[in-house]
Amino acid sequence: MPRLSAGRRHTVRVTLNGRAVEGEAEPRMLLTDFLRHVLGSTGTHVGCEHGVCGACTIDIDGAPARACLTLAVQADGATIRTVEGLAPEPGRLSVLQDAFRRHHALQCGFCTAGILMSLDIYLRDTPSPTEQDVREFLGGHLCRCTGYVPIVAAALDAAQKLRGVARDA
Repeated sequence: MPRLSAGRRHTVRVTLNGRAVEGEAEPRMLLTDFLRHVLGSTGTHVGCEHGVCGACTIDIDGAPARACLTLAVQADGATIRTVEGLAPEPGRLSVLQDAFRRHHALQCGFCTAGILMSLDIYLRDTPSPTEQDVREFLGGHLCRCTGYVPIVAAALDAAQKLRGVARDA
């Protein structure tokens, strides 16, 4: 990474939800702010700004990451997927998003984007989780509205459907 000087803006280039984009960022700008205010991708929410609540979870190069703990300049060259990139096509929900809808797994919706992003990656790597597995995994996310019951049900339902899709492919 080139030497960064404070106060000077740097070009940050990323692939965001399948599209090559770029913007200017100061060295201290958080990735959450870059995504929301520079690139206009507002689905990534800013909660605690300490990496504890999980609302800002995104996918960076195939791994979950807290965007509030990542500097925009650190993401230069990365492939980033946010909640806006979960849907397979415009007007169609992903299997996980549809399970959330059917199970009423959101209320205020503030935590939902981060939970969806984490679960999307988790279910890709853990196709047959148990209820306890999902509950433990969700320990990294704070939700004040749902009590997690519908979120866990939606995750297990999505896992079952995704296994069927993989088996049929």
